[in-house]
Amino acid sequence: MTEPGFLSTTRTFYDTIATDYADHFRDALETRPLDRALLAGFAEVVRDAGAGPVADLGCGPGHVTAHLHALGVPVFGVDLSSQMVESARRTYPDLRFDEGSMLSLDLPDGALGGVLAWYSTIHTPMDRLPDVFAEFHRVLAPGGHLLVAFQSGDEPLHLARPWGHEVSLDFLRRRPDHIAGLLGQAGLAVHARLEREPEGVDTAPQAFLLARKPAGATRS
Repeated sequence: MTEPGFLSTTRTFYDTIATDYADHFRDALETRPLDRALLAGFAEVVRDAGAGPVADLGCGPGHVTAHLHALGVPVFGVDLSSQMVESARRTYPDLRFDEGSMLSLDLPDGALGGVLAWYSTIHTPMDRLPDVFAEFHRVLAPGGHLLVAFQSGDEPLHLARPWGHEVSLDFLRRRPDHIAGLLGQAGLAVHARLEREPEGVDTAPQAFLLARKPAGATRS
């Protein structure tokens, strides 16, 4: 099967910038107390549900995966970029990191108590988001939770030559109401949402949605 072009473009972009990206974002959570609070709340509801481990999908260099681990959550990371996975493994050798795509996860139905998509759906075209969210629903156990973070808005940001590398990529902004609707269509009920104004290097408001696969749902 031919791989969608956006996956190839995204992989090449992050393979190219992996080292610089890891250096730049490794301590990013230290200056973002609200982001840490959201991750702590997610960790607590996942632990309380007791439905299984968390997959940090689009984990990049693994700093958020490690943060969830420090909060007492059984967690592993998955990323499309082999160079990001290698970077995460070097930095956090005691944690698990796998290479993979959110469109087709190498996980059994209902295997996860939580899915974290921390700014990792922002390169997926809108018409493919239902496929991604259906895959999230498949791998979540009944009662499992999803936390998704993304930039809020309509106009994409085109990023070219980051850190001087000859690559570029579109960062796709979304409207929270639209994403909540797509999650609902996938069988994931949104029960909390937050939007904060830009801060630091942010170029747009940031949105966060917490959703849950109903406890009575089938595992696939």
